[in-house]
Amino acid sequence: MVTATESSPARRSGARALAALALLSLGGCLSNPPGVRGVAGTAPAPNVFWTPPHERAPRDTTPATGSPSLPPDLARRVQALTLGDIVDVALRNNTATAAAWADARAAAATYGAARGQYFPTVSGGVNATAVKTAATAGRISVQQRLYGPTLNASWLLFDFGTRSGSVAGARDALLAADWTHNAVLQNVVLQVETAYFQYHATKALLAAQQTTLKEAQTNLEAAQQRHRVGLATIADVLQAKTARSQAQLALETIEGTLQTTRGALALSMGLPANIAYDVELPPDTTPPLGITDSLDVLIAQAVRERPDLMAARATAQAARARVAVARGQALPSLVVSGTGGATYFFSKPLATQQGNSYSAMIGLQIPLFSGWAQIYDVRAASAAARAADERRQGVEQQVIFQVFNSFYALRTATQRVRTSDDLLASATQSEQVALGRYRAGAGSLLDLLTAEAVLADARAQVIDARLAWYSTLAQLGHDAGILGLDGQSGLHLQPDSTGPNR
Repeated sequence: MVTATESSPARRSGARALAALALLSLGGCLSNPPGVRGVAGTAPAPNVFWTPPHERAPRDTTPATGSPSLPPDLARRVQALTLGDIVDVALRNNTATAAAWADARAAAATYGAARGQYFPTVSGGVNATAVKTAATAGRISVQQRLYGPTLNASWLLFDFGTRSGSVAGARDALLAADWTHNAVLQNVVLQVETAYFQYHATKALLAAQQTTLKEAQTNLEAAQQRHRVGLATIADVLQAKTARSQAQLALETIEGTLQTTRGALALSMGLPANIAYDVELPPDTTPPLGITDSLDVLIAQAVRERPDLMAARATAQAARARVAVARGQALPSLVVSGTGGATYFFSKPLATQQGNSYSAMIGLQIPLFSGWAQIYDVRAASAAARAADERRQGVEQQVIFQVFNSFYALRTATQRVRTSDDLLASATQSEQVALGRYRAGAGSLLDLLTAEAVLADARAQVIDARLAWYSTLAQLGHDAGILGLDGQSGLHLQPDSTGPNR
């Protein structure tokens, strides 16, 4: 007995040790963190890459069509796309416009669903039941089958603004989605025009740099000729070679930039960057430089028609409608409802029976208490309406500033075009005089190279000024809310005039 009593604690200690060992073994079988598709759930250390699971590569179901292509209707003039063509392709391919249009259609469906609250709600059904009772206490066994259709109808006759507020909110949300779609369209047009003008300017800059390179080559040949006859030193030849190399390097840089801007223009159209296309440039790139629209007229038009501002206003209206919905939910509502049906009985050994039933009810539903939820719902909706109205005012102020900023930016761009034209004219004359003096032996090569560097810079200034003018004109049309889907600014242009536009 003594031995048994002393060995019992030992056996219990051994059992606990075995249980602990089993738990440790089981824990070793579990991974922490758990694995994902046969690999570790995380990297083994913070400085080690996580190895993803091996998955079968998705099969490419895209047909092999070779190089990407433009839409068929533009394939015939693929090397001479106009600005209107580019804008049209971009609007059809851009995912932002498609998403905004889908949002508008979803809002339209939501508005249609909200209007259904003014109509009765009708539902129907068919019920079938089979019953069998056992024979007990002298009663015979009975089998019954019951089936019949039912029709339920309910109609909200009157409430205190819940239904009308819900419909008004859905309607304003639809208007906001439609205005947002219009705003997205104008944003896409502006992005495409900016890329188009950038590509246009880069091509013009490339042509100007090619002219500069030819002039540098001419200077080198003149220096070499003068050196051969003993009228110039080898330093003149080396300086001329350096100038030509610099012009060649600038040309190669612009050629690379041209490919980049060309790819960016393709991307703005929703096409691959390597697609084969080109743009038909207008023969005359001289800006009209004048608009007849005044600043006050453009601001008034933007406040009246700017799509994003109209969307903000509609959103604020929808928020105010939700206040009416919250208030109406705390007030009584009058509902009429009814139910009708027919029931058919088949029983054995009893006879077959049938019958009709109906019920009608008109009731006044009065919310009494829900933990002050209605009060807080009204407060929340009112605060949200105030926030939406503040955002609407902020958008309106921003719109006014954008029109103001773009208007005076266009004035600055206009003056830059005039000044750059004057600079180009004077630089051209200076370069011709320096070239004539050098060939006549009265001027130095350094004066000629300096004059040609100024001329090259003047050509670039003219191109940049014209790019800025066209881009700013498109920006002003966008900010005023009148930028057209054909790429036209919507502003009233006039010939060059040095007078004010306001």
